[in-house]
Amino acid sequence: MASTLTTAIRVIPLGPAIGAEVGGIDLREPIQAEAQSIIMDAWLEHLVLRFRNQPGMSTQQFVNFSKLFGELDRAPITTVGTGKPYLAEFPEITAISNIMVDGRPIGGLGAYEAEWHTDMSYKEETPSASILYSIEVPPSGGDTWFCSMYAAYDALPDDLRRRIANLTCVHDASRNSAGMLRKGYKEVTDPRETVGALHPMVRTHPVTKRKALFLGRRLNAYVPGLTLAESEALLDQLWAHAAKPEFTWVQQWRTGDVIIWDNRCTMHRRDSFDAATRRLMHRTQIRGDRPH
Repeated sequence: MASTLTTAIRVIPLGPAIGAEVGGIDLREPIQAEAQSIIMDAWLEHLVLRFRNQPGMSTQQFVNFSKLFGELDRAPITTVGTGKPYLAEFPEITAISNIMVDGRPIGGLGAYEAEWHTDMSYKEETPSASILYSIEVPPSGGDTWFCSMYAAYDALPDDLRRRIANLTCVHDASRNSAGMLRKGYKEVTDPRETVGALHPMVRTHPVTKRKALFLGRRLNAYVPGLTLAESEALLDQLWAHAAKPEFTWVQQWRTGDVIIWDNRCTMHRRDSFDAATRRLMHRTQIRGDRPH
């Protein structure tokens, strides 16, 4: 099988602050070190990379590509009702899908909207990256939005940047990105009772050393040391700022798309889609570290 030639690789920016398409590369083929370096540099610069026209990529090929970015975590979402991996031979693969088999969903998140979030920020150590491969997509809907938390931080007013410099936030673990209560967790009505990891509101990227706003997800978040009213007002202000259009880019999925995003300096959300249509994504995530 032929190796990828670096002279064919093209990196085309997509959004004003985030996103780039990488062309001229077949992810099913071995990727030589020079090409890996180009891809990594583009990823660190643009935060989200899209590779189009990768149909028929095998699960093993997808896993091999994912490993270029670091050590893979085991799938955080298992098959509903069984607690088992979606694919027994590939415990790193999560299915993101609304497809039902024998009355059970084969994957997570269904067809509904997923709100702005950073993957698994409720954990002490958060993934450095997530990668999605589209196998089946609906004719419309299900778009994925990304925002640059570098750009959001850089654009903060000076007084607000100083105010949050040493603040932390509790990232709620009780609900997923679609707002559904996770199994084994109790309903939280007072954010001061939130259960989850405590992280700095401004984190430093371990590779680029750039500062990024780090919010995780809005529901039940709480800033220790503030009154509930103060915490809610501050978080509302930061969330309204972070989701401004100038910091965002939207991915409209086609079959065979591969998207990787830097979970350390981005957030993402998903539009809902018609539940009568089918959507199947394979997802991997790259092990990260504790935000600092």
